[in-house]
Amino acid sequence: MADRQPIELWGGLECTIARVGDDYRDQLAETGHRDRPGDLDLVAGLGIRTLRYPVLWESVAPDHPERCDFRWHDERFAQLRALGIRPIAGLVHHGSGPRYTSLVDPAFPDLFAAYAARVAERYPWVDLWTPVNEPLTTARFSGLYGHWYPHGHDEATFLRALVVECKATLLAMRAIRRVNPTAQLVQTDDLGKIFSTPTLAYQAEYENERRWLTFDLLCGRVGPGHRFWRTFLDAGVPEADLALLRDGDGAPDIFGINHYLTSDRYLDQRLDRYPEHHRGGNGRHRYADAEAVRVHLPESEIGFAARLRETWARYGRPIAITEVHHGCSRDEQLRWLVEVWNAAHTVRDEGVDMRGVTIWTLFGTMDWSSLLTQRRGHYEAGPFDVRGPAPRRTALAHAAESLAKTGAYDHPVLDRAGWWWRDERFYRPKGRAAGSGVRVAVPRRVLVTGATGTLGRAMARVCDHRGLDHVVTSRAELDIADRASVRAALERHRPWAVVNTAGYVRVADAEREPERCRRENADGAAVLAEACAGLGIPYLTFSSDLVFDGRKGAAYVESDPAAPAGVYGATKAEAERRVLEAHPGALVARTSAFFGPWDRHNFVWAVLNAVNAGRAFEAGQDVVSPTYVPDLVHGALDLLIDGGQGVWHLANRGSMSWAELARHVTVAAGFDPDLVRVTGEGPVRDTTLSSERGLLLPELEGAIDRYFREADGDWVLDDVALAAE
Repeated sequence: MADRQPIELWGGLECTIARVGDDYRDQLAETGHRDRPGDLDLVAGLGIRTLRYPVLWESVAPDHPERCDFRWHDERFAQLRALGIRPIAGLVHHGSGPRYTSLVDPAFPDLFAAYAARVAERYPWVDLWTPVNEPLTTARFSGLYGHWYPHGHDEATFLRALVVECKATLLAMRAIRRVNPTAQLVQTDDLGKIFSTPTLAYQAEYENERRWLTFDLLCGRVGPGHRFWRTFLDAGVPEADLALLRDGDGAPDIFGINHYLTSDRYLDQRLDRYPEHHRGGNGRHRYADAEAVRVHLPESEIGFAARLRETWARYGRPIAITEVHHGCSRDEQLRWLVEVWNAAHTVRDEGVDMRGVTIWTLFGTMDWSSLLTQRRGHYEAGPFDVRGPAPRRTALAHAAESLAKTGAYDHPVLDRAGWWWRDERFYRPKGRAAGSGVRVAVPRRVLVTGATGTLGRAMARVCDHRGLDHVVTSRAELDIADRASVRAALERHRPWAVVNTAGYVRVADAEREPERCRRENADGAAVLAEACAGLGIPYLTFSSDLVFDGRKGAAYVESDPAAPAGVYGATKAEAERRVLEAHPGALVARTSAFFGPWDRHNFVWAVLNAVNAGRAFEAGQDVVSPTYVPDLVHGALDLLIDGGQGVWHLANRGSMSWAELARHVTVAAGFDPDLVRVTGEGPVRDTTLSSERGLLLPELEGAIDRYFREADGDWVLDDVALAAE
């Protein structure tokens, strides 16, 4: 429809202040936004002109409702106004309020409304408001599932908390509109649909009515004829509160729909079909509660477009998608964003009044993998990655800028659909079709050299897992040091990127074969770089901690000058220099002592194989940064997709001597640590890698734990399979 307004790209910051017991978690602090005023300039640079932004009650008035400190917010809201960014002000975001109240406190709504009035008086020009983010979701997590304060585990607490939030929203908007009569309510909630087997249809029907409660309450629809009317009263909700909400003046001006890949669910009493962590019940039946995208359902029934159509049919009011985020690899994040953007346009063209699509967690999020209940330091990047001295633009930032300014975005990874549409998603696959999830006739591919090496095989495996079309070449197909061979391969495969994992890897033998080592490591890497530069192809190659001699006395960062102690390190240092001279936009990933779960060619396997057989294993005292191959490959691919350039250190965070590593894995596997013998004399070399650009890979301890869970068990040991439990 040509007369419809364009859908805008909005933005949002993960800003939750959640209370877990007596511990408050502040996402603005944990992701660093609180201390980076320059962040808002970065947001404006993307072309975003509407931004969900917090003025959270817990941070302004934490100790007493009359003692408010707006200084931080004054500065930021002045910035927003100067930048021409329209804020959607949020007042409570998955929180239970300051310590002097809670979601089940009858005084919460009036206290909250008084706070909302103070905020509106302070910023009378703000006209878009989300007083309480996701009331239903917050009430479930706080009152039904017990994750957040007040940690209820029953339906009554859940329902009382939900009504308190909705009443608070209504009173807050009344207070705000006394200051600014044009103020609009942008009410958000996570909206998923429940599917089920026939046996559990009753449970699915119940949950599918429950999912609308935030909007039904605010729209004044919960009266004596509503399915939940009596349920609310039986839970102890005052009838006067329900009557207040029935006035209907709390109806959202814009329905903010949040929807994640885990939002749609499938209930199935056949427990053996699903992983243990999905199994539960309702007291009447035991059943699995699984992601609907992993079950064979009609594609038209799941996903964002279906939920938007339902919302429009039920309420007929303007809609915005108020959170788009996927905590996965960069390619999958891009696929999800573009899919949601396209879904919004599809339903808009069908007549739905769509206003905006919000790219969420602009500066990432911390520990949402545990719903903030554990402090694991698990960071998920968004358009900006904050794990460095300054936020770094990821591919999501490039996508956001393109969508905001042109309405379109393209990247080769979009040639294939996200994992949620590929055959490998199913818990019970019916068979895997060729070209699963392919969106175009001929998907663009990554060319990977080094088909027989550890990194080459791992790169192919991870590309398969991530739906990245690729071709892997051996030396017989592509001699990387031969210009004619390189030129022919690039013409034949026409890759959108080249990943070089080929090279000479026998460090000790390099001293006897310096020319051969130089040809494979330096000449080959440089020839590939020259060819890629000439064709404008992104290029990734790998280097080593052995470009350093280990005598610094501290961890090495990217800007430290190379000082190799041997031939192998010298060829890698030469390769780095020549690659970046030939292709300044190339990405050079320095790594260290990698070990992986998919082959035997690594130190960890050698240790375990020896001690399992009762043999002593000798290991030296030089210190390294052992790096888990899956983490390395995922991190390198993310950087490549981001358009990363220059030298990056990619190693798991932490360091050990070779002997310490050997002893650590021996103990973890349940063998005698005395079988590990420390060898070596003279000064200890320490080539630990750190980063001044960003520590992108996980902690080493966790990586070692994952090795034991993920190693291919049939070959881990020669004689006896390793018991990794």
